[in-house]
Amino acid sequence: MPRPTIYHNPRCSKSRATLALLEERGLDPLIVDYLKAPPSAAELQDILKKLKMAPRDLMRKGETVYKELGLADEGLTDEKLIRAMTENPILIERPIVVSGAKAKIGRPPESVLDIL
Repeated sequence: MPRPTIYHNPRCSKSRATLALLEERGLDPLIVDYLKAPPSAAELQDILKKLKMAPRDLMRKGETVYKELGLADEGLTDEKLIRAMTENPILIERPIVVSGAKAKIGRPPESVLDIL
């Protein structure tokens, strides 16, 4: 099994719980603090493909920056939404666990076990 990667926000309780769950299972995930090291547009496109999600579905719509940037506009392209997430990583739902060709959002944390 490939080493899983977790896109992690240490201030988020769900993210901490997901990381703890992985570690309890004896896994040593690569931890990416995505707020400090956001994924590139290409990396985000790859993650979205693995999640089988559209960019808008991965966005945290309750964030102030979501409203400030007018991201609710249905006319925005996927490229613009992805750029908004790379420039404002707080918009990316968390945590995301990637393992090989699969990815899952850890909400609830146990949901990531499906891909491991």
